[in-house]
Amino acid sequence: MLNREPGSDRSYQPWLALLVGVLIGAAIGYFVFFGVPSTPIDSQPLPTAGPPQIALAGLETGGPAPDFDLEAADGTPVGLKDYRGDVVLLNFWATWCAPCRTEMPLLESAFESFRDQGFVVLGIDFDESAELVAAFGEELGLSFPLLLDPGGKIQHLYKVRGYPTTVVLDREGRIQAYHIGVLTESQLGGYLESVELSQ
Repeated sequence: MLNREPGSDRSYQPWLALLVGVLIGAAIGYFVFFGVPSTPIDSQPLPTAGPPQIALAGLETGGPAPDFDLEAADGTPVGLKDYRGDVVLLNFWATWCAPCRTEMPLLESAFESFRDQGFVVLGIDFDESAELVAAFGEELGLSFPLLLDPGGKIQHLYKVRGYPTTVVLDREGRIQAYHIGVLTESQLGGYLESVELSQ
C-alpha cells in the first residue's frame, strides 16, 4: 500500500473546468466573429508614385470597392454606386463601441468641411436596430448617413476585423486607404489629401 502525504488527494474542483470552458468559448467566439486574419492590413497613407497594389485582407488598394445597397436608419435606400464621382469615406462602427463614439465628431467635422467638394461619409453600423442607430446619430449631432447592415454582410464584404474601421474611396470608387482603429486628425487629413481634398 502506497503512503500518501496529507492533502495530496485533492478533490476535483468544478470551477477549474468552468474557467477552462469560458476561455475556450471566448476564443472560439472571437474567431467566429472576427475571423482569422490571413494577411496584414496596411493602415498607412498610400505612396503617391505608381499604382498601389497592396493587399488588404483580400481587398486591394487601387482596386474597386465592393458595391452595396443598404438602408439608412431613416429608411432611405442608399447605394454606394450613387456616390460615384464623390470621395467616399466608409466608417464601420457600432453603438456599443466606445472608440467609435470618440471618433464620430472628427468624421462629422470632416464631412461638414469637405461636403461642398464632393465628400461623403457613410457610417455603416453593425447589425443594430434603426431606432438605436438613429438615437445614436441624434445624440452626437451627426448629419451624414448612418446605414444599417443586418447580419453584418457588408462588414464581411469589406473584411472588417475590428471597430472602428475606415475605408477611403476615390472619385472612381477605388480603395485608397484602409484604417483599423480610431483616426487622428492628422491621419484623416493625410488620407483626404491623398484623394485631393484640402481646405
